[in-house]
Amino acid sequence: MRKVVAGKLHGIRVTGADLEYHGSITLDPDHCEAAGILPMEFVDIWNKHSGARISTYVIYGERGSRCCILNGAAARTCQKGDEIIICNSVYVTEQEIEQIKPVVLTFHPDNEIKERLGYDVGRDEQNRLSFNIIQFD
Repeated sequence: MRKVVAGKLHGIRVTGADLEYHGSITLDPDHCEAAGILPMEFVDIWNKHSGARISTYVIYGERGSRCCILNGAAARTCQKGDEIIICNSVYVTEQEIEQIKPVVLTFHPDNEIKERLGYDVGRDEQNRLSFNIIQFD
């Protein structure tokens, strides 16, 4: 089994941090559903400003709020306004890699979705694996 990208929120901005909350990251359900991220699912978070890398689980916030709030210990890794990347993953066999189609969302500074992209693994003329980024919008 190989761990691969299942979905990604790329360049979403942190809207808050709550050190006193008991952990997790609070995200807008609309963003999560569009990228295939489930509540309680563990995600990796990479801060584009500081380079910090953490792992935590997702909780859904208010629908339509465009929120991205780091909670508990995760609140120490990001500042309001930081651009971060949030990525969930899935384990697949090498044969299944061509069947999954991860969705990647990019964002405007106000956390409105800018682009809907996809990752596509296929085969070239020599039956070698190939990788392409697809624009959905």
